[in-house]
Amino acid sequence: MSKQRGWAPYLDLIRWNRPAGWLLLLWPTLGALWFAADGWPGWHLVVVFTLGTFLMRSAGCCVNDVADRDFDRHVKRTAQRPVTSGAISVKEALALGAVLALLAFGLVLTTNRVTVLWSFVALAITLVYPFAKRFVSIPQAVLGIAFSFGIPMAFAAVQSNVPVFAAWLLAGNLFWVLAYDTEYAMVDRDDDLKIGMKTSAITFGRFDVAAVMLSYAIFLAVWTWAGASRSLGVLFFVGIAIAAGQAIWHWRLIRERTRDGCFKAFRLNHWLGFTVFVGVVAGYAIR
Repeated sequence: MSKQRGWAPYLDLIRWNRPAGWLLLLWPTLGALWFAADGWPGWHLVVVFTLGTFLMRSAGCCVNDVADRDFDRHVKRTAQRPVTSGAISVKEALALGAVLALLAFGLVLTTNRVTVLWSFVALAITLVYPFAKRFVSIPQAVLGIAFSFGIPMAFAAVQSNVPVFAAWLLAGNLFWVLAYDTEYAMVDRDDDLKIGMKTSAITFGRFDVAAVMLSYAIFLAVWTWAGASRSLGVLFFVGIAIAAGQAIWHWRLIRERTRDGCFKAFRLNHWLGFTVFVGVVAGYAIR
């Protein structure tokens, strides 16, 4: 590492100053931990999954920026990313990503065999997603699987198996990812059309806002059902109601399809996820 560069480009590469990204992964993962444990899952698993989420999201950023380096230079918002601008080489970015992934794997090794096996699937999806944008008309669906994979891993860590209930949570969360990442794609739609990138914002066309709101509704409906099936009670439903209110606010932000409005809605989504998570925790606390 050059002394002149310091740590700044590497911290920028893993989005250190933009925690919203890894928080979007964290809240559903922790929510799944509470569901899997039927309450407090213990400090060990909370720490493992919190640190693991941060490390794997950071590793994913390294892979994504390498894969997209030739596209990013044509998009105003991403043109100065470290790999695209040349501040960090491809080899350096991949090496950092590998180290971060190995650290995350070390955390997984403190759980059980089933979770370790699931972690390989999670890694494969993380590596595949950056290239899905070239071939899949709605690559946000692939991202939805990648960003929801902490859910089956949480159940594997607690129960040593992954029940159908976890699959329902994953499916519901996938629609939340589709909602917020479509908002994100709406920001760059004009640039993505020019460079031939495939995104849900382009695929949905004039139905983009409707698709976002429908995706929010499906996510909240599935997680509402999940909480009701576990008799979580009034505080859980209060959390769901507040999250629904946030979704309606996001509609107001994105309905005119302005770059600033869509980006703001995307950036604030971690609060929506946090609200649902707090609802789950509060529901178990008073059950």
